[in-house]
Amino acid sequence: MVNPPPVLETVPTDTWLEVSWEDFLTFADDPTLASARFYYDEGYMRIEMSPLGSAHGQDNTILTTLIVLYASLRNIPIKGLSNTSFRKARTREAQPDIAFYIGENLRFPPRNNAPVDIDELEPPTLVVEVAASSLEDDTTRKQKLYQRMGVQEYWVVNVNAGTVIAWLLSATECLPIRVSQVLPGLEMALVEEALKRSQTEDDGSISRWLIATLN
Repeated sequence: MVNPPPVLETVPTDTWLEVSWEDFLTFADDPTLASARFYYDEGYMRIEMSPLGSAHGQDNTILTTLIVLYASLRNIPIKGLSNTSFRKARTREAQPDIAFYIGENLRFPPRNNAPVDIDELEPPTLVVEVAASSLEDDTTRKQKLYQRMGVQEYWVVNVNAGTVIAWLLSATECLPIRVSQVLPGLEMALVEEALKRSQTEDDGSISRWLIATLN
């Protein structure tokens, strides 16, 4: 007898749950759950259904602006993606707030609505998670997920504190950093200052400040 696929009402959200890859796909590929975010790591699934408020959205926007401006002014090739799923079939999947491909010989992901297949295209260079509530999962389980996925640098933004925790990732190490290595010279202190300014200033004002500061 074949067991029926699970339904969302029977699965706890915002926690890691042991499930098969096939059961994970019943949720991740369901168009009626387009507003949810999905993670999978070696037999465990996490579905995030928490609503994202203004603070999360503002920080997401200003981070994207800062990173793209920095790369532009330093002549660093870059391609950004928001809320995009990255999938290594049967093994892991992640849907970070922001992800960037950075550097020479830049390859763009296919322009479609399917998860980016990291068996065919390398994982993003930089991943950013904007944490509006608990940091525990972002700084532990997701850190290991992105490390195993092959991401080179990972930032976690604490929305409530306006701070950034960043790591340089390799196959064997997660090294805390205060200066980006994939965007050489970009200090986390500058990122935190931009986040602080965004609480009282409009995006245009912050962009002008960033351009003046970085030139």
